[in-house]
Amino acid sequence: MTDPNAASRPVQAVVLAGGQGSRLRPYTDDRPKPMVEIPGTGTPIIGHQLTWLAEEGVTDVVVSCGHLADVLQNWLDSADLPVRVTTVVETEPLGRGGGLKYAAAHLPHPDRPWYATNGDIWTRFSLRDMADFHAERDAVATLALARPRIPWGAVKTDGFGRVTDFIEAPPTTYEINAGVYVFSPEFAGLLPERGDHERTTFPRLARERRLAGFPIPQGAYWRAIDTAKDLTEAARELATLGR
Repeated sequence: MTDPNAASRPVQAVVLAGGQGSRLRPYTDDRPKPMVEIPGTGTPIIGHQLTWLAEEGVTDVVVSCGHLADVLQNWLDSADLPVRVTTVVETEPLGRGGGLKYAAAHLPHPDRPWYATNGDIWTRFSLRDMADFHAERDAVATLALARPRIPWGAVKTDGFGRVTDFIEAPPTTYEINAGVYVFSPEFAGLLPERGDHERTTFPRLARERRLAGFPIPQGAYWRAIDTAKDLTEAARELATLGR
């Protein structure tokens, strides 16, 4: 049966892989953060991302490099990749919004929608569903939203102040920007040449009701790899999930 939404879904993506990853040292002393391997998987973070993007119908990816760009570029050149990859390197710092605009200019289909993801995200959920959500709301940009677990145990009390339960690392009640996006073609033109789009473009689109938020489905895996502890916990969680 033909999927009526297939033609409108993105087949291209940008991966933002230029961060220094200072909180992941010493792992990032000789490689950029997306090149750090999650223990037990044998593959760097960006390798998992490219596989996921390919599984979701993406054929072309622009990887925006920065810190130790040559290490990442050498790996991409030598790896057996499931997608076509183009790398770009900023010759001068452009900020998050400017860097995203610069990378988007190298997408092969400027008249089609595109995905973007931060290079330190390890996740699995349906980008196809997110793209359909984006199209149904006629949004210019859609953010994936996650509810990460807080790093402390929580205490429940009753109305009289008596402790009734302890909950180990519960999910936060707030949704956060999960670092995965769907953008319509016109979004690139709204990005600043320099600076941070999360302080300019996103607030503008929110005021105009053209920014959407897609909750990552309950039970789907998501983790930002920021610290050595995140690496350890990701390895443990993935082993439990059998991935």
